[in-house]
Amino acid sequence: MRFSVVLGTRPEIVKMSPVVRELQRTRQDFDLVHTGQHYSFDMDKVFFRDLELPEPAVNLEVGSGTHGAQTGRMLAGLEAFFQSSRPDMVLVQGDTNTVLAGALAAVKLGIPVGHVEAGLRSFDRSMPEETNRVLADHASDLLFAPTETSARNLRAEGIPEERIFVTGNTIVDAVRENLQLARDKGDALAKLGVSKGRYILATLHRQENVDSRERMRGILEGLGKVSGGTGMPVIWPLNPRTGKNLERFGLSIPEGVRTVAPLGFLEFLQAEGSAALALTDSGGVQEECCILGVPCVTLRDNTERPETVEVGANVVAGTSPSRVLALALEMLDRKGGWECPLGAPGSAERIVSICLRRSKQG
Repeated sequence: MRFSVVLGTRPEIVKMSPVVRELQRTRQDFDLVHTGQHYSFDMDKVFFRDLELPEPAVNLEVGSGTHGAQTGRMLAGLEAFFQSSRPDMVLVQGDTNTVLAGALAAVKLGIPVGHVEAGLRSFDRSMPEETNRVLADHASDLLFAPTETSARNLRAEGIPEERIFVTGNTIVDAVRENLQLARDKGDALAKLGVSKGRYILATLHRQENVDSRERMRGILEGLGKVSGGTGMPVIWPLNPRTGKNLERFGLSIPEGVRTVAPLGFLEFLQAEGSAALALTDSGGVQEECCILGVPCVTLRDNTERPETVEVGANVVAGTSPSRVLALALEMLDRKGGWECPLGAPGSAERIVSICLRRSKQG
């Protein structure tokens, strides 16, 4: 069986790394296809190197642009690649424009699609990620829901039961497989000049936050309040687009908040696992913190990871500075202890096994 694994962003590389390793372990033929959705393929190369993954067979280098233009370039490039490589199955992951383009290009050519991390819902259609999730799910043949909650969302939308599989979340495998690898490859805390449990980690990249001056201003003030209220520095690996918008909006970094260059996944995993608290708008960081036992405050008005909230690992704060501070102080008192709700290890093995079984059934 021949697979095409479509990637375009760093979170996709991380979350699909266990699937790639399982394809290698079971000696399947596969291509890694990189759309180049993130601004710099060079920034992604470090992820392939650090995670010890094979180089992509092709990089479409679509770069940035409007949603329509970016997705259109991906569709054209992916269609041409699939026509030449003729995969038996296309695997996509998550909720990006890459996922939507990969699913559409494949299904239009009659190629079965497997959607890893299917069924997540924020129920907020103003988020482009929500539209991508819903459309990719309804275009896909095999829907790999990470949790029963995700599977219920799919059933509620009328997707047939025989297409839905609860597999657990590949991030559980990705974190556990790569945590020791991260420790072996260097000391990120020394590089950042911080000590375990004595700093707060922040990330910010979602369109609804970084494209709004008012929301950015509220988040910045909130980060400053958290640093002042806890006496700990906030370490913020700054996404390039977020940095550009900070300049465009004329916003300044508050006292106690220190921006650093983007980190590779292994460095970030170390920094994340040793933080006292995470402040983020990233779905992946919500999950990773839940696995690592690090309390999380989500800087959004909703989350498609409700399981993390239900077990007490995460809380949704929005962007009000006073609410961000209050919930940060509340979460600091929790200090882990919850049971991870994201499924048992082995999700990648289950996903590949289902694909192979479905192929034999025709």
